[in-house]
Amino acid sequence: MKNGIYIIALLTIIACSSVKKDTIASSSEPSKKLNDTVRIANDSLEYEVLIIDPNFSNWLNANAFPRNFHSLTYLENKNQIYVNEWNNRVMQPQRYNPNLYVMTIDYSPNIRYGYEVNYLIYNYMIYFQNTFKQKLSGYVPMR
Repeated sequence: MKNGIYIIALLTIIACSSVKKDTIASSSEPSKKLNDTVRIANDSLEYEVLIIDPNFSNWLNANAFPRNFHSLTYLENKNQIYVNEWNNRVMQPQRYNPNLYVMTIDYSPNIRYGYEVNYLIYNYMIYFQNTFKQKLSGYVPMR
């Protein structure tokens, strides 16, 4: 069974919960663009990230820091902060736009998703914050 983190139409991230824990990714499939879909799969963890967004793949290619610019630890730490704030906003639809924060993200600090999955989530969060003028936490690179 493939578990996934899905980011759909700029708004939604869905994650399935059962995954092998304490496994570090040894290899990842490169990202692909299919009809505005970015896919990164990590078969050893049985995890994949799908981002369906007409602008994200172009932004990723043009603006994201190159792979290995940030360490895996850095990406994991930033993703945990961004996801926590994202989930807080999902739970407050009267305060934050429910069209932007549709669903919670199941991102666990106890699961080693690997570099590619963390890289993609991190960059989507940067893209989201810059595109929609949102500030999830701290300094947001203007890439």
